[in-house]
Amino acid sequence: MKTLNTFSILFWLKLASAKNGKAPLYARITVNGKRAELSLKQKIVISDWDVKKNRLKGLSDDTKKVNTYLKQVSSQLFEAYQNLKRENRFVTSDLLKANFLRADESQYALTDIINYHNEHMKSTLRWGTQKNYFTTHKYIFLFLKQKHKTTDIFLSELNYKFIIDFERFLRGQKSMGNNTVMKHIERLRKMINLAYKMEWLDKDPFIKFEAKYEKKERTYLTLQELQAIENKQFTIDRLQLIKDLFVFSCYTGLSYGDVMSLSTNNLCAGIDNKQWIYAKREKTSTPMKIPILSKAMYIIKKYDAHPEAVVKNKLFPTISNQKLNSYLKEIADVCGIAKNLTFHIARHTFATTVTLSNGVPIETVSKLLGHSKITTTQIYAKVIERKVSEDMQKLEECFLS
Repeated sequence: MKTLNTFSILFWLKLASAKNGKAPLYARITVNGKRAELSLKQKIVISDWDVKKNRLKGLSDDTKKVNTYLKQVSSQLFEAYQNLKRENRFVTSDLLKANFLRADESQYALTDIINYHNEHMKSTLRWGTQKNYFTTHKYIFLFLKQKHKTTDIFLSELNYKFIIDFERFLRGQKSMGNNTVMKHIERLRKMINLAYKMEWLDKDPFIKFEAKYEKKERTYLTLQELQAIENKQFTIDRLQLIKDLFVFSCYTGLSYGDVMSLSTNNLCAGIDNKQWIYAKREKTSTPMKIPILSKAMYIIKKYDAHPEAVVKNKLFPTISNQKLNSYLKEIADVCGIAKNLTFHIARHTFATTVTLSNGVPIETVSKLLGHSKITTTQIYAKVIERKVSEDMQKLEECFLS
């Protein structure tokens, strides 16, 4: 069903602001009964204005210049209206006003900073993070369309109300939890902060906003669950590969991206003359130096002659994260593990079951994980404390029985 738009332009004098017989000249843009007022930054002698014809009276050169300018404004607004219709975009009076003022370099819209950020992040952010921003952009435009009936908004119009309205809109989306909502808000915040630093807007609309995340415990495998996966042998090659990659991550703490990027060049002799992994975290570029445990080394050697790994100079054959996590669900079912198994759980397992539970100091674990702050690693220490509490409770029950 096509939307029928009504569109009109009216030039008028703002008599309420009249001074010394002159009044500011305005254009009133009306689309579907909704108005937007546009200052044309000129003052006109009130007695020279023809209200019926929407133009100046007379034939003087100054009069002709003003009337010619009014025709140009009318033509520009009409052209913007036609362009928006051709692009099947929502046409609103505010959007037409924004298009007209876009010629003024001091006026920037939300799409300007989004487009700038999109171009800038190609060389600074990994693809996974870029995709997250694209998802946030989708919700921003959906919010503008549904709640503001437009496809754009001036950065100068952003305020605290816009942010909390966007937050409320996100919370209304199906199956979107609190932390996901906060992630979208934080991405918008980073883009707006960039615009503020570049002086595209005068004030930061996020200055009073505080993101509130819900703390969640990290899921990890117990020693028994890890051993169940380690001991399982698969006759299907793809499942065996996924199992090996997962176990390798459990004994190195490396993320999916870090494992897939490993090459023979990352294997170096460490301070103890044993084999270490020297690399940088894909996510943060933080340097990592990881001694290779025997179980991890066994898996490396297992694939050192794999044709795909050899051709690409990688330690392992490559597989997409989506497929990997999909196959891990099969492995969890076969091994009798009820947890929602994802590759990132291997990293959590390394931090808890493999290292901290075996007395490795938290400072060392933080280094191995490539964390820039030890507070990030302390999340796992709290998990271990909870496990100690649970074990002691079981012991207490034994004494009471």
